[in-house]
Amino acid sequence: MLDPKFIREDPDAVRRSLEIRGDDVSLVDEFLSLDEARRNKIQEVEELKSEKNRASKSIGELIKKGENAEAAKEEVKKLNEKINELDRELKEIEAGFGGLLDTIPNIPHESVPVGKDETDNRLEKEEGSIPSFSFKPRDHIELGQITRTLDLERGAKIAGSGFPLFTGAGAKLERALINFMLDVHIREHGYTEVFPPIIVNRNAMRGTGQLPKFEEDLYKIKDEEFFLIPTAEVPVTNIHMDEVLKEEDLPLYYTAYTACFRKEAGSYGKDTRGIIRVHQFDKVEMVKFTTPESSMEELEKLLGDAEDILQRLEVPYRVLTLCSGDISFAAHKCYDIEVWAPGLDKWLEVSSCSVFSDFQARRANIKYQPKDRNEKARFVHTLNGSGVALPRLVIAVMENHQNEDGSIKVPEALRPYFGSDTIGTE
Repeated sequence: MLDPKFIREDPDAVRRSLEIRGDDVSLVDEFLSLDEARRNKIQEVEELKSEKNRASKSIGELIKKGENAEAAKEEVKKLNEKINELDRELKEIEAGFGGLLDTIPNIPHESVPVGKDETDNRLEKEEGSIPSFSFKPRDHIELGQITRTLDLERGAKIAGSGFPLFTGAGAKLERALINFMLDVHIREHGYTEVFPPIIVNRNAMRGTGQLPKFEEDLYKIKDEEFFLIPTAEVPVTNIHMDEVLKEEDLPLYYTAYTACFRKEAGSYGKDTRGIIRVHQFDKVEMVKFTTPESSMEELEKLLGDAEDILQRLEVPYRVLTLCSGDISFAAHKCYDIEVWAPGLDKWLEVSSCSVFSDFQARRANIKYQPKDRNEKARFVHTLNGSGVALPRLVIAVMENHQNEDGSIKVPEALRPYFGSDTIGTE
């Protein structure tokens, strides 16, 4: 969340942020009104408490003098009742204040292009050669049938549409990619591996900004305040919830493999063929905790770590900077990486690399103590990026490395994990 003091002192900056994001600028006026009511109520309570303290003191003085203290006691009783009433009113205002603060998105970084939607995203670069085939390339659906790596019908029978079943070499390819990515991030990029819970509580979801805004996209456990994670960003970022880290220990790098679950509410009818958009998918995530001074530099490194995976897998990709109207609720700046899928003849997003400034850290209460111990603890900056997401990476590997007979060449970097150089047609 944003610092309430920042909104109070520079409301025009927040209005501008909401405007370029395409959000409701009246949120600022609502906030300022509630903030004023809250502070006035707090002042009123404090004044009554001071008055009560004076009246309570007078009771003791009257008793000490042997005088009647009943009137003073009655006054204290009335003041207590009034304070309790004001405390209830303050609690209601605080709840509304906190709820409203949770709905105000992060401020985009000055380098984020201003735009309305994905059509205004800025292309930064394209890497790798788009393959040229002597035959019409097949899409992953047909390749999956030929190689018996995908069984979408049985996946739908088991769980419903959007829950793919990988079989044989397909399951092996999925596992090989996960292990390959984890090993690269751990051994060469300096990340520490964690294996977090895939069920989290409401506080964790709120901490990273999924709640309250995106509740309809989440799988909630009935009658429980628990959710299946939409990304490992949620549990891994919340590892340090309510903690004070040491500046000398920063930056911290974590990587994790998890299954991820998203309802994709509002995406009905979009990318429904194959495994482009699914409700359950695997992903390797990268999460960083940094000082404010180093976070933008760490974003570039994070992007490079994700790109390195695609380069090693010999998959063409491009990098885009998301515009203000397409950037996520919590992000300060975000790069998307898209891979080329020749069978589908389209680009597919496989990674979002984002810096969140102190937006998530404020919600999750994650701070660090500067090296100068006389300084107050400060909020860390958090970052995360897909390193990268499946099954769209599977699509890219299958479609870019396909042969005319439908078999698939396994990228050289992946062969030690897969155990073969080809996925055959059996």
